[in-house]
Amino acid sequence: MAVHPTAIIEPGVTIGRNTAIWDNVHVRHSTSIGSDCIIGEKSHIAYGVQIKNFVKINAYVYVCTGVTIEKGVMIAAGVVFTNERFPRATAPQLDRLLSSDPSDSTLNTIVAEGATIGANATIGPGLTIGRFAMVGMGSVVTRDVPDFAIVHGNPARPVGYACACGHPLVPLDAFHARPTALRCQSCMAEYAFEGAAVVPTDVQHSLR
Repeated sequence: MAVHPTAIIEPGVTIGRNTAIWDNVHVRHSTSIGSDCIIGEKSHIAYGVQIKNFVKINAYVYVCTGVTIEKGVMIAAGVVFTNERFPRATAPQLDRLLSSDPSDSTLNTIVAEGATIGANATIGPGLTIGRFAMVGMGSVVTRDVPDFAIVHGNPARPVGYACACGHPLVPLDAFHARPTALRCQSCMAEYAFEGAAVVPTDVQHSLR
């Protein structure tokens, strides 16, 4: 474990072996960070966040309470998570600040294993970013993202599918109105549709 001397690590934080925390990072209490992770400079990790093994978080990322980041996730610079459906600073009378503690309108978010979130994306509250999904840079995510889906835009919408290696998947039967199989242009792994879901079918590359 390597923690930069300017980083603030509050009591009650657990950090796994071989994890590096860079300069001016602030990790709030009760957060758990797994092994072999990188937390980039000037990122803020709120209290109670769960970060699993082999996660890369780049600079200036804000991870709020209620977020779970599963194994092998990549979060690029400037990503912001949110957790509140109805945020207000004060009571309706504007006479007192409201507590920042979780409430009934605070929702949890899961970034499933292997997913990538591009630079400067904003992730809405109460969402699931699916396994090996890819969120394009600058996107505003307001809905769940399926496994292996590529989404982009504001609001983010599906624009294709990504292999576990990160390269786009292309249809094997493009002449059909609705393709039934996909293949990676890089590693040649194959995938199929099971209903609306995309799943790997190549035994050598199977991730199920």
